[in-house]
Amino acid sequence: MKPTLLVMAAGMASRYGTLKPIDKIGPSGETIIDYSVYDAIRAGFGNVVFVIRREIEQVFQQVIIDKLKDHVYIDCVFQELTEVPQDTFISKDRVKPWGTAHAIWVANEKINSPFLVINADDFYGFNSFKKAAEFLSQRTYEENSYCNIGYILKNTLSDHGYVSRGELLVNDENMMTGAFERTHIKNSEQGAYYQDEDGGIIPIDANTVVSMNMWGFTPTIFNFLETKFNDFIKENALNPKTEFMIPNVINQLINDDKIRVKVISSQERWFGLTYPEDRARVKERIAQIVESGSYPESLWK
Repeated sequence: MKPTLLVMAAGMASRYGTLKPIDKIGPSGETIIDYSVYDAIRAGFGNVVFVIRREIEQVFQQVIIDKLKDHVYIDCVFQELTEVPQDTFISKDRVKPWGTAHAIWVANEKINSPFLVINADDFYGFNSFKKAAEFLSQRTYEENSYCNIGYILKNTLSDHGYVSRGELLVNDENMMTGAFERTHIKNSEQGAYYQDEDGGIIPIDANTVVSMNMWGFTPTIFNFLETKFNDFIKENALNPKTEFMIPNVINQLINDDKIRVKVISSQERWFGLTYPEDRARVKERIAQIVESGSYPESLWK
């Protein structure tokens, strides 16, 4: 069975100011999602599941799904604040989705094969999809053996503001020994740093291996996520901002010796849409790789 691609496209895009998943940045009006799906198909993925918010369903259908449905099997699930255990009382001030781990969990009824998770607004590069497909094609449904396509931090920073990344600890056998969500990562003249929960400035090595949310899982992850989310929501239902993030869940599962995660190194240089100022650079990079012959000028002709 071919692996599935799961695309997380339900974010609020608070820093970008508009819907990043449908922003047309390719020479023929392609979105970053178009390039990801194109790469996934040629790497050997069999179908695509999108995680979106119900309020963007119509425009997402028009811009993304209608264009792709003749090329690959498409399905959608909705990440909503109401997707919580029964009788949970949610803070009235809650606006943000529950986080990346929750986005993966809501897709559990649509996925019955090993699958790859990606962000909708990150350009990962074909070789990353190929490496992920090779790993996932060797997994069985029941294995607790996962992977992450790891990037070098300095290759993933924005010139226009802070980013969030998952810091990965990796042993000599390329197995993950820890994962930690780091927010407000920026470059400075003194080097890269991030802010801790109290606003403190913590240096971080620019060569640190980080997660760009390119995770390879088998369906066994869903039971783990459900258990961890039930625990999370009991403590945080009334918190308007705290998110259920996948690096933190993975870290807990590794510490509990429940899973093994192989880190597969990618030397690709990330680019994506985080800030409005990123858009011109992304369009330029897309134009360059199309001109190099890596992609056709129109992906879906």
